[in-house]
Amino acid sequence: MSLIEKLSAKLQRHPKRVVFAEGADPRILQAARLFTARKMGVPILLGDRTAIKNTAARLDVNLEGMRIINPPDSEDFETFVKLLDTFRRYKGLKEADARDAARDPSLYSTLMLATNRVDALISGATVSASSALRPLFRIIPRHTGVKTASSLLMLEQENKKIGMDGTLFLADCGVIPEPDAEQLSDIAVTTAKIAHHLTNELPKVAMLSYSSKSTHTHHTALIKVRAATELARQKAKGAGIPLEIDGELQLDAALDPATATMKGIQGTVAGRANVLIFPDLNSANIAFKLVQLLAETNTYGQIITGLTKPAAEISRGSSAHDVFGAAAIVGCQAIDKRLLYGESEP
Repeated sequence: MSLIEKLSAKLQRHPKRVVFAEGADPRILQAARLFTARKMGVPILLGDRTAIKNTAARLDVNLEGMRIINPPDSEDFETFVKLLDTFRRYKGLKEADARDAARDPSLYSTLMLATNRVDALISGATVSASSALRPLFRIIPRHTGVKTASSLLMLEQENKKIGMDGTLFLADCGVIPEPDAEQLSDIAVTTAKIAHHLTNELPKVAMLSYSSKSTHTHHTALIKVRAATELARQKAKGAGIPLEIDGELQLDAALDPATATMKGIQGTVAGRANVLIFPDLNSANIAFKLVQLLAETNTYGQIITGLTKPAAEISRGSSAHDVFGAAAIVGCQAIDKRLLYGESEP
């Protein structure tokens, strides 16, 4: 059973409300239908009611069990317009500007999340990443001790000997272009925290680089990864987040025990990593797209890390299956961990 299937089963026992910012998109409607059919919770679709119904009819998607909200017509719209003034980045907006801002589905859905009207959020299906992420980073607080919000991608592939029974967590594949050591350590810890929450397994975090345990002391990229590894170790210990971490490691030494042994890399992470932290956005984004296209691997994300509320910024190239997987992930993030694992596995 894949991790997405396991998460789906958990949501059947602890259903959640997930808001989809682009409710009229065909992939969103198909994913929301599956979410409803599996009794995982209530999808809330934002957008023009007529447009959503017309698209659903064309696709033969039954809207029963879903809610449709057109932001400017909603009962919460005036409340949200006034609420915007309480957030620093929106404070002082003229009323007309605040009303225009609140009509935006990305912002409106974020306000729903911030005020506990929903449990999790999915956006990004039809807008740029920056448009989807901006309201989240402006409104949703970060976890205590976390300075950097970023993102992770969950990858599921058929080789069960890799990662957590075939599942890997990759970060940061979508937000921070050139993280410094401090930011990279936050990315490692917040990714490990979500991986542990979703699987209840010990995250084995590999801080990736072009070399493994090199003796070079002058290359800034290596210095950054080494510093981030030690910072992450300290942060995780201080926050009580279980993980094992090592770096710098090449990808093959992180995932393949034979390669790690051949290169003389020892420890509990080498050859057994299940969380991969890339040194920058270039390498992370290229790597996951290469695997996704050539190996036809299932990838789900981007799942936003470091924030106190669950959210995903999905790619405009996502399929309905990708959207459903992201919804299962953020939905389970909203379930208290004691409930997630105070029950027998399906």
